[in-house]
This record gives sequence, C-alpha cells and structure tokens, in this order.
Amino acid sequence: MPYVLRFVQKYRPADKDAFMELEAKFAALEKRRADFPKGRRCQPYAGREAVNTLIWECEFPTLEDAQEALALLENDPEHEKLYRRQVPYFADAYTEIYEVLRF
Repeated sequence: MPYVLRFVQKYRPADKDAFMELEAKFAALEKRRADFPKGRRCQPYAGREAVNTLIWECEFPTLEDAQEALALLENDPEHEKLYRRQVPYFADAYTEIYEVLRF
C-alpha cells in the first residue's frame, strides 16, 4: 500500500524571500542527488493552511520506504546543514505520513 511523506512548514511572512531561497537549494539538492526522494512543493492558494506555508510531499510504495527516506534526510549532513539554516525562519513545522487509499 502506498504512503505519502509530507513536510508542512509555516514561515514568517516577513522571511518569505530568505525561506524560499533556501528551499530552492533543497530542490537543487534533490535534483543533484540520485539517492534523495523527489518531492513536489506547493503552497496554499485557498484553504485551511495560511499562504505562508510550504508543503513538500512525496509518494512511496511502502511505509518502510517512506520511513527510510525520512531517515536518509534526517541523517544526511548536507541536508542537515541546509535545514539548520532554514529553521530560524519557521513559525511552525511538522511531518505527516498518509496511507494512500485505493478503491
């Protein structure tokens, strides 16, 4: 059964440019590294989440694959270095894992 790994990151509106500049570096890192999951990024246009929210999500064939990807990101020094630079701009952040339902 597939699963979606999702990062929800709310940033302070005044820090949008700096936050997005670092997010572009994360996207470049994903493209450059064959071992990294290739997620998609989106930002709310209308909905429950504020427009100053960035959502990264990626689908995996199994829960174990999603957990392995999460562990890779958490333990990669290059990713960690970028993450530490971006954290000061967070107003809130959390990780979600969803089971994809197929009917």
